[in-house]
Amino acid sequence: VTVTSANETAPVICGARFVTATGGTVTTCGNFKIHTFNSDANFVVSCAGNNIGSNDVSVTVVAAGGGGGGYGGAGGGAGGFRENKSTFDSYTASPLASATGIPVTAQTYPVTIGGGGVGGRYSPHISPTAGNNSVFSTVTSAGGGRAGSGNSNDGSTGYESAGNGGSGGGAGGTSGPTVNGGTGNTPPVSPPQGNNGGNAGGTPGTSSAGGGGGASAVGSNATAPAAGNGGAGISTSITGSSVARSGGGGGAGLDSHPTSHGTGGTGGGGGASNSSGTAGTTNTGGGGGGQYSTGGSGGA
Repeated sequence: VTVTSANETAPVICGARFVTATGGTVTTCGNFKIHTFNSDANFVVSCAGNNIGSNDVSVTVVAAGGGGGGYGGAGGGAGGFRENKSTFDSYTASPLASATGIPVTAQTYPVTIGGGGVGGRYSPHISPTAGNNSVFSTVTSAGGGRAGSGNSNDGSTGYESAGNGGSGGGAGGTSGPTVNGGTGNTPPVSPPQGNNGGNAGGTPGTSSAGGGGGASAVGSNATAPAAGNGGAGISTSITGSSVARSGGGGGAGLDSHPTSHGTGGTGGGGGASNSSGTAGTTNTGGGGGGQYSTGGSGGA
């Protein structure tokens, strides 16, 4: 979670008051203070400002990514990405940003940072899990959907189906009928916080898995023998420089085609591999990569 506000270093205007607060790791960029939270803490507002100076804040809230799947494992969905840009701020926001800031009053605002989902494993069996939500004030970003794993040859959902979330998890590998990835932007918000995971199956002889959805793109469908890549995340300059977050995890390809593994989406998505799925990058909300034995964890 990142919060910015115009601060007291701004040019003095008669009667102007600015939002003043503590909490998180605080940096200054021009006339703005940036509060970055990578763990649960409090944003404590001591002065709520006014409409001559500033009376709301810009916020980016990124949830944790879903775990990648094991055994025909798909990519985990990226954590939901939500942004509100204040009219007082001048940074370059993401295309998903709402054009209104979050109003604040002089009080304490708890900040919740979701933990990443657990990667799945074939033996002994562990189910992949969804990422957890991140919350600031009225803004809640949903954790990424868990990846699908090990769908059976008749197209039924064997071990796990793909989960819904901020972005949906990819569908687990199957050589049977098409299996759909998880649904993104769940629960629905506007602008949307993520996209669907990629599908798998529909082609005899392949059990490659779909990619997890990302903030700006759906996860790719598996196409024999290649697995799906994770959907791309999205960039914002709220921290003073452009950083991409919320990329989906890549799906696992066939064991006999190691080059067919999917790549993680830009913005922290973990890629698939023969050894184990790569975890989503820390502090990005990226989804975990899939594998045929052990999936990667989602990025918090």
